[in-house]
Amino acid sequence: MSTAYGFSKKLDVTFEQSLEKATAALKEQGFGVLTEIDVQATLKEKLGVDFRRYVILGACNPPLAHQALSAELEIGLLLPCNVIVYEEDGGSVVSIQDPVDMLAVAKNPDLTEVGEIARGHLERVIEALSTEGT
Repeated sequence: MSTAYGFSKKLDVTFEQSLEKATAALKEQGFGVLTEIDVQATLKEKLGVDFRRYVILGACNPPLAHQALSAELEIGLLLPCNVIVYEEDGGSVVSIQDPVDMLAVAKNPDLTEVGEIARGHLERVIEALSTEGT
């Protein structure tokens, strides 16, 4: 399953399990989670509305971030890579933005390689979720 700007995997496990699996798979590919935004809690607190369980993870691979920032300092506006985990139909979904598409916004050919390397790592994250008996 994919979108025009990322790729996803529906998992037949709980939200908590998906969040745990996604974080572990990111770590395995050299990404740390810098930020974790609980969208459900934020919408409840700020707007008083109920929303499904939904978390945005800001994932960063330091060597790739350094390479991108060295090529173009303003690319920090597009970092870190966003990963979302949300509940859906008795299971959950993990979606990851496509770094090639995000970095293409800069129109800087020096960023092409870093985007392709990052995409490869993040595709392996999705593959790892697919092979864990989900």
